[in-house]
Amino acid sequence: MSKVGARNAITDVAGLKVGSADDADIRTGVTVVLPDARAVAAVDVQGGGTGTRELELLRGDATLDAVDAIVLGGGSAFGLSAADGVMGWLAEQGRGFPVDDLHVPIVPGAILFDLLNGGEKSAFRDKPDTALPYRALARAATANAGLDVALGIAGAGFGATTTGHDGRPLKGGQGTASVVLGDGVSVGALAAVNALGSVVANGAGQFLAGMLERDGEFGGLGGAPTIEAPDHPLDKYGLKDNPPNTTLAVVATDAVLSKAQVTRVARMAQAGMARAIRPVFTPMDGDVVFALATGQIPVSDPVSDVARIGMAAADCLARAVARSVFEASGQGDWPAYRDTYPVSG
Repeated sequence: MSKVGARNAITDVAGLKVGSADDADIRTGVTVVLPDARAVAAVDVQGGGTGTRELELLRGDATLDAVDAIVLGGGSAFGLSAADGVMGWLAEQGRGFPVDDLHVPIVPGAILFDLLNGGEKSAFRDKPDTALPYRALARAATANAGLDVALGIAGAGFGATTTGHDGRPLKGGQGTASVVLGDGVSVGALAAVNALGSVVANGAGQFLAGMLERDGEFGGLGGAPTIEAPDHPLDKYGLKDNPPNTTLAVVATDAVLSKAQVTRVARMAQAGMARAIRPVFTPMDGDVVFALATGQIPVSDPVSDVARIGMAAADCLARAVARSVFEASGQGDWPAYRDTYPVSG
């Protein structure tokens, strides 16, 4: 029988830390998932409008099979520069792929679109080379990474936005969840939810992922929800030009897995996103799931064990998505879940 990890966070996976940093004026931020040592990594992409870096290295037929960190950021394409800050810090620690007397940190990343959330964005227009904070935020997040994972308006989810069950504005954010399987293998997920769709099923405030809730982690509103399914307006910002939206996620396990097995876990984990957000994987979404294996616990069956880990990763990701919205406080024109729906727990 599985149980929730001690922190109910991706850092329950042995060998992982997480750091978050954000800028309240710009309403944006960065999250870094930092393995203690290089971790086997893979990725699965389902969104139609992604912004990413170094994803080709994570393909199943690519030569490298391990990474030094994963970085998630706001700022649309501007935020891709966050990986530079992570790389700089790691290189100073002597971490990365060895090249003669140098080390080249391998840091894949992905960004979400938070340019229309009401923050002070003049630097994006006037001084993008010098005034944007992503390198500095990422460096701070990496240097301060630890076992505690910030929830709600934090890190990459700081400026994230989403919608309620009826398409009205609702604050998005950052969430995490974990589970320990019966054989001691830990599985966890982290999500930054900036979705076009909604994580809420109905006017009572039940979450689409409600049947997976553990220990009242999103308000005691678990159980199978009755889904109210209006024709979602698909215009979160009230514009007609369909600006991009994204949910970014990292799932992880401390099992010993190959790159091919981690790829399967990433693909299975996408089911969790599909359970938790409606609609998802739209042409305007940049939905990406990274997967990591820190290699602490051997698996006995390369087929059934990977299937169990992938199933748990999907469940954890669905829970992390719901927690990201449940824990977020309001921000400007984007009200908090707790101010919009009744909370029973």
